[in-house]
Amino acid sequence: MDGGPPLGRAPRGPYAALDLGTNNCRLLIARPTVDGFRVIDSFSRIVRLGEGLSQTGRLSEAAIARTISALTVCRDKMRIHGVARARMIATEACRSAANGIQFLEDVRDRLGIQLEIVDRETEAHLAAAGCGALADQNARSIVLFDIGGGSSEIVWLSGEEGRGGEGFDDSTARRIRAWESLRLGVVTLAEKFGGNDVSDETFAAMTQFVADQLAPFALRVAGEARCAHFHLLGTSGTVTTIAGVHLNLPRYDRRQIDGLWLTSSEVDATIGRLRSMTYAQRSANPCIGHERADLVLAGCAILEAIRQSFPAERIRIADRGLREGMLTQLMSADRGGPHANRMGH
Repeated sequence: MDGGPPLGRAPRGPYAALDLGTNNCRLLIARPTVDGFRVIDSFSRIVRLGEGLSQTGRLSEAAIARTISALTVCRDKMRIHGVARARMIATEACRSAANGIQFLEDVRDRLGIQLEIVDRETEAHLAAAGCGALADQNARSIVLFDIGGGSSEIVWLSGEEGRGGEGFDDSTARRIRAWESLRLGVVTLAEKFGGNDVSDETFAAMTQFVADQLAPFALRVAGEARCAHFHLLGTSGTVTTIAGVHLNLPRYDRRQIDGLWLTSSEVDATIGRLRSMTYAQRSANPCIGHERADLVLAGCAILEAIRQSFPAERIRIADRGLREGMLTQLMSADRGGPHANRMGH
């Protein structure tokens, strides 16, 4: 794509946001609307790019092959829809792998996709931009978190400058009081402690391991104001899986998950159900499946550590995150001038 749109005008074609994480490859293609944007196509595939990375320090050939296959689908979808503007990011796996840069160069040469490795602060801000609009507008503060495959972002949001409605709000960035990125996620934690058969002792050890790493951030925000509306806002496969299991959905349905409120006791009960399941039972659950069966309890342990560090009576579930944050920022930039990255082929 050559040249940006004239000042103050949106590009003719749709926008795209691609998020290549440690576990998933996700794409959204959307057109702007008056109050946000309308998704016209999407793609998500578990690729486990970071599989074994915590042991070897490198992306494996098998993981690279799976990821190239998924990225090929993304490239084809963007071409079919005539995407005019895109942001395409890679996160923890490519940040930490010794061959991460070489992998991205190979992707560029083979597929024409120019992925950028974003730092942890950018990842935290994108998560906030993507789902901050779901926060209770009456809350003086909110803890937003994104449990990833190789890292987990925690953000303390103030309730100031909140905006009603369910639209995507880039002003969320101005409400960030503090943030932290833990170098652990469901893949790294499961590889460290095991994920297929998790005893009570192992689950407790996982939770404590995360809590210890979270403690400095919890101490840093200890003086922040809270009120009766204080709550957690979670975006990740962990929390959406918990929501789907709680609702006993016969198949995952984003419309019933995104924006769902769960009480603390409902989360307790659902995590208890998950912990009581065998690996085979988790694999057979339509909201988990075999691809997540060995990761979901590691995610539950991370969530438990967050809940212990920031006790709240409610948690809101977001099936939105980095991609929505990127689209929000791309469209916002184009409304004020062509500052976003263009897609190359």
